[in-house]
Amino acid sequence: MTTGDSFDIAIIGSGSGNTILGKEYADKKVAIIDSGTFGGTCLNYGCIPSKMYVIPADFASSVGDAARVDVDLELAGADFRSIRDRIFGRIDPISRSGLAFRQGLDNTTVFTEEARFVDPHTLQVGSRQITADQIVLAAGSRPRVPNLFGIDDPRWSDRIHTSDTIMRIDELPERLVILGGGFIAAEFAHIFSALGSKVTIINRSGRMLRREDLDISRQFTEELAWRASLRMSEETVAIEEDAGGHLTVVTVDSYGVDYMYPGDIVLNATGRIPNSDRLNLPAAGVAVDDDGFVTVDQYQRSSVGHIWALGDICYPGFLKHVANAEARVVRHNLLHPDSLVAADHRFVPHAVFSSPQVAAVGATEQELRQSETRYVAFTQKYSDVAYGWAMEDDSHFVKLLGDPVTRTLLGAHIIGPQASTLIQTAIQTMTFGQRVDDVARGQYWIHPALPEVMENALLGLAGEMDTAGKEA
Repeated sequence: MTTGDSFDIAIIGSGSGNTILGKEYADKKVAIIDSGTFGGTCLNYGCIPSKMYVIPADFASSVGDAARVDVDLELAGADFRSIRDRIFGRIDPISRSGLAFRQGLDNTTVFTEEARFVDPHTLQVGSRQITADQIVLAAGSRPRVPNLFGIDDPRWSDRIHTSDTIMRIDELPERLVILGGGFIAAEFAHIFSALGSKVTIINRSGRMLRREDLDISRQFTEELAWRASLRMSEETVAIEEDAGGHLTVVTVDSYGVDYMYPGDIVLNATGRIPNSDRLNLPAAGVAVDDDGFVTVDQYQRSSVGHIWALGDICYPGFLKHVANAEARVVRHNLLHPDSLVAADHRFVPHAVFSSPQVAAVGATEQELRQSETRYVAFTQKYSDVAYGWAMEDDSHFVKLLGDPVTRTLLGAHIIGPQASTLIQTAIQTMTFGQRVDDVARGQYWIHPALPEVMENALLGLAGEMDTAGKEA
């Protein structure tokens, strides 16, 4: 073991943690530590490449949409390998150039081995020890591997994947079995079914996207069932290989009945866990919660004052836009210790880039009922506005929840085309505490663009608020 240098700042993780460093740090001695691929999960394994797969999947699945408006399209096929190579032919150079840029800075040292705490200021990085005045934990998360017989069997390790690896496979599988029913399962079900795989989803819950508003979750499950075989309320118990060398996923339902599902590839999409367990945090005195997330205050400080945290390692939503926002907070607070700013997690939105798209911000109706919060609800169908009518879209909708007294939004939930874009109006409305009436009537809405579905939803919610006020 060798003793290394002392640094002003050490950042563990090269995803959003890397964005902390700007010209303001030119006079600081900085260490960046990442034993994985430079750039982090979003760039290399997550948001960006998966959405680059979603685009061709959207094109491939547009045949049915076109038929609704009397256009006869035919999918001749998809070149999976070419899609893959185009995607990573763009992403991989970004990762390499980002690493090369940081390595070329005089004030920055990049370590490509795993870090573990020795004490609150000391890190063991490979065979070397370094110290730092300030340390930022931005080490992210990794796919959760369930306690499942056969899932880690080396004989078929090349056929069992997570979201970290499945986008790099060479060929489109004929049969794909997906374990899980959340964001990742929903998006990859869309990608692979649209491009030509026969997809089976095994989910312990009775519906997909169970954390969404119940109306959204039910509608999404119903629509996905037309494109994939959904095996709901079944527990996966094993992954085996049959006599012909094919993988088989074994499940059991609530009545104890066993089922077997063959697949060329199995995708484990059962969730993610923070990488906090790899850092030897007890040696630094850094507290974590029962699920392993680093506990932080409003300023993103851990239980140890000079150790900060951001992103997946401390926020259970696993959202890149949250990690980026927290990185901006940490960046400011490192530079301005006497004027700290707080992170704002009041209205964190999310979107699912599947087919159909789903997006939401704020509370679900079931959460409001459980907390006995007063509310009114309004649902606006896409088909009742001009653009939705033109699309012949009779399945999708916007659901808004509001406080009838303050006339503010409590939650917004969208399922349908452009949901991830349409939700921004609701995010802004909630973030700035705007009244539903002001947003609906106080601006122009372009006719006949799809945002009119949000306009009409807001107007409808305002009407429900009026009714609730008269009845109070």
